[in-house]
Amino acid sequence: MRVLVLSVLSIALMVVDARVAALQPLRSHLNLLLTPVYYAADFPVRAWNTGYQLLASRVDLLAENERLRAEALLTKRKLQKLAALTEQNVRLRELLNSSSLVDERVLVSELVGVDPNPFTQRILINKGERDGVFLGQPVLDATGLMGQVVEVMPYTARILLITDATHSLPVQVNRNGLRAIASGTGNNEWLELRFIGDTADIRVGDILVSSGLGQRFPAGYPVGRVISVSQDPAQPFADVRVAPTAQLNRSRYMLLVFSAESGYGEVVPALDLDPPVPQSELPDSAVNNESDGADAEPTTQGEQESSDAQ
Repeated sequence: MRVLVLSVLSIALMVVDARVAALQPLRSHLNLLLTPVYYAADFPVRAWNTGYQLLASRVDLLAENERLRAEALLTKRKLQKLAALTEQNVRLRELLNSSSLVDERVLVSELVGVDPNPFTQRILINKGERDGVFLGQPVLDATGLMGQVVEVMPYTARILLITDATHSLPVQVNRNGLRAIASGTGNNEWLELRFIGDTADIRVGDILVSSGLGQRFPAGYPVGRVISVSQDPAQPFADVRVAPTAQLNRSRYMLLVFSAESGYGEVVPALDLDPPVPQSELPDSAVNNESDGADAEPTTQGEQESSDAQ
């Protein structure tokens, strides 16, 4: 009975509260008093959720940070590779453009090693005797003459650069045809012209090309540019220094020139790629002929000559 009375009273209060605003102040005071109780009851749940979110956010942030750092590192590596490929593409384009200006047959090779001896200027390339490379073969890059082959191996070859102290080549001034000898100094930054008189018509900025008189390098290839001309009245010859036009310390790809002046060398013949036919598949006549030829003694040169005379 008491529960019924309380239920009816509650319903009546709800109807009165919904239709009349007389109980609004009482409800407000009751909510104000019960608010701390609500917060106290909800505190453990809110503390757990907050701690879990903070921990999960930190773990996620650390994982995302590691992932972004790895992606950034991979991106930088790709950019470095892209930059290297771009530079390689530029060098190859320059090399192709230079090879189109060459009348002789050329072979593209790649640098694979540099001689560590500081007193020599030699490099190693990835083309050798099996590719037709021969001793004395001229070598140039996209900008000028580099040197000549001095050692040939089956798959590699060694190049002596024009700046080596033991190397000299005949050149001429492109402006007036003045002939001279350009000798290496052991420094890949410059050459020197020997036996140039004080009254010779040579100026700073003149382009030197190969003259072809040494029967080694074809005529007309750029060798260097004159960077200084010093004349001393006490000396019979002028001191002329030349900067090589070839990028001796930077070129990775170079051209091997097969010219008529330097000779073509001995080129290895092409291999026979046709597989041998088994004897079981040959006709009987062919097998008998081969057996007869194998049993017969070889004919000497004298017997061949006598038979021809008869």
